[in-house]
Amino acid sequence: MGAALERAAQSIFLTNPNPRVGCVLTSPDGAVIGAGHTQQAGGPHAEIMALRDAQARGASTRGATAWVTLEPCAMCSGAMLHARLARVVYGAPDPKTGAAGSVLDLFAEARLNHQTRVEPLGDTDLVAACGALLTTFFKERRVPSAHPLRDDALRTPDDRFADLPGYPWAPNYLSDLPNLAGLRMHYLDEGPTDAPITWLCLHGNPAWSYLYRKMIPVFTAHGDRVVAPDLIGFGRSDKPKKDGFHGFTWHRQVLLEFIERLDLNNVVLVVQDWGGLLGLTLPMAAPQRYQGLLVMNTTLATGDAPLSPGFVAWREMCAKNPEFDVGRLFARGNPQMSPDECAAYNAPFPDRGHRAALRAFPAMVPDAMDADGAAISRAARDFWRHDWAGQTLMAIGAQDPVLGEPVMRALQQVIRGCPEPMLLPQAGHFVQEHGETIAKAALARFT
Repeated sequence: MGAALERAAQSIFLTNPNPRVGCVLTSPDGAVIGAGHTQQAGGPHAEIMALRDAQARGASTRGATAWVTLEPCAMCSGAMLHARLARVVYGAPDPKTGAAGSVLDLFAEARLNHQTRVEPLGDTDLVAACGALLTTFFKERRVPSAHPLRDDALRTPDDRFADLPGYPWAPNYLSDLPNLAGLRMHYLDEGPTDAPITWLCLHGNPAWSYLYRKMIPVFTAHGDRVVAPDLIGFGRSDKPKKDGFHGFTWHRQVLLEFIERLDLNNVVLVVQDWGGLLGLTLPMAAPQRYQGLLVMNTTLATGDAPLSPGFVAWREMCAKNPEFDVGRLFARGNPQMSPDECAAYNAPFPDRGHRAALRAFPAMVPDAMDADGAAISRAARDFWRHDWAGQTLMAIGAQDPVLGEPVMRALQQVIRGCPEPMLLPQAGHFVQEHGETIAKAALARFT
């Protein structure tokens, strides 16, 4: 039952109409053969997930025991009877829908061709823990949220972001931008609002604002302000369920509205990966807000030039392996990172349902003249080439196989007045993992 409680804790959909429930199946000799927990609204119950898990493992459920934190409903009771379980042990009773004795007792129906016995859970502490899951669930549902979750989106629970190494900052949220239409967007906002410089730090795919944890302290120690949003679908921001929700123009418009809402000025735009694909199109909409550009391994996808072979390979990998391990990706290119730091990049994405943006973004990079975002990117190229009047610092992770030095040298030729880049021989695609060195160079450049 302790293992079932641990599974129940993974029931992460706070607005799920089904309470948090965990279920573990054990064979007659006590080995775990299946486990499950409640997931998205309208999805399978924990018991069904556990039975499916056992089937996937090739395990027989005949004679097994189900350990469930909540008394099964009629549907799950029927499924467990058909699975020929020997017994069911549950923690908290369900006085409204329980089918193991509270409302009715399907397991006591002698006319069925299989009998599964129900046994009480003897450990009072575990019974209390199972009951506490229900108490917490209904308490959360009674408290109105300042940012209610849309039915077509998911929200990673806060406890997945607790105690992440090097990320001590309090979250900030907004959901009333016109294009957000109620989606909750997360951002960090550190330092005084009247600081001489505001560093607007935009992440890419599959990262989030955690990527800037080594740069933020350098900037704030200098008395500057740092604003680091999580794009919708990433980090602590809400995650639409459908891959097709995401689009270049929509994400760009959200960022423009975000900058306008916070009234950001004296901005040094800090971009990398998709932070640059989107971010490099922003300053031409309000040039007066920007005084500098810190640009790291990224590009402008204008649709009139082929994408780099490295990016094409990355896109193909994502298509073939949509459930790739984000933490492992960071570990492979950043051997200096600790296991806990690598794992932190997985925090926003506890399961496949939360990964729609990770699947959508590689295919969103404009690769044709009429692709979404291509025309605005061509306009941005003209802006950087002819109209940019601010200062620029370019930092290149030399080990990047996707958007490395050849791509960045080409971008350097586009940005008016861009000096010789800062080359980091040991850095890969996620240059910000060497961020302290870059941040100090940026302070020297822009102040």
